[in-house]
Amino acid sequence: MCDNHDQDPKLTRRQAMTGTAALGVAAAGLSAGTARAQDNDPYAPPAEPALPPSDMKLDPSRAALVVTDPQNDFLSPDGVSWGVVGASVQHHDTVANIESLFKAAKAAGITVAVSPHYYYPTDKGWRFEGALEKLMHKIGMFDREGPLSLEGFEGSGADFLEQYKPYINDGETIVTSPHKLYGPEHNDLALQLRKSGVDQVILAGMSANLCTESHMRELLEQGFEVAVVKDGTAAAMLPEGDGYLAALTNFRYMANAVWTTEEVVGMLG
Repeated sequence: MCDNHDQDPKLTRRQAMTGTAALGVAAAGLSAGTARAQDNDPYAPPAEPALPPSDMKLDPSRAALVVTDPQNDFLSPDGVSWGVVGASVQHHDTVANIESLFKAAKAAGITVAVSPHYYYPTDKGWRFEGALEKLMHKIGMFDREGPLSLEGFEGSGADFLEQYKPYINDGETIVTSPHKLYGPEHNDLALQLRKSGVDQVILAGMSANLCTESHMRELLEQGFEVAVVKDGTAAAMLPEGDGYLAALTNFRYMANAVWTTEEVVGMLG
């Protein structure tokens, strides 16, 4: 069996929420990096790009907004990962940008889908895990009581950010079955999009180099045309690296387009 997530003394839920111990280094690193970026923005587009420019044209009649993990544990200051993602979320104004995308998509009448991340008690019995799987289970990230129960869900880390609920809980937004690792290979996102006549995806949500990038990769493999909203996501900053910068590189390499929230809102308007 995997390590006992509750008894391991190296990282507590409180440490994860407040960003102490090693995780605290991440937010401080991005704060310092933000100051340096005023002169040399590490996220700026290349001055002389080598790759061909995008020729993707948004067609609202066959497009959907897909948002990965718009949940408290990623996007709320009370979430267990805020200590490592909070500085990136604030730097990119991710919370407000995702809301702008929801609002514009609803106004345009396009399909909107949310792909959430949930863990049930049985998921704690996995016999092997990657580094982030171990961490998420250890700190109780995205935990729910079970697949058939909403006990304790309201306001929990697994719940949707409060300001997004009017868009998600309107009876029209597709809320897919959960993904367990990072990509949508084993949930019903592709099925729901195909059944809605969608083959273009505007992709945003959390976290950039994990679930968002993994959704991009699988949707591309499934034959969808995918535009990633680069300021509609964010990622952890750790000594191991800047997750957002890693994802941004791959967005540029693989996505059919990389847009800003402002650009998407303008196109949908």
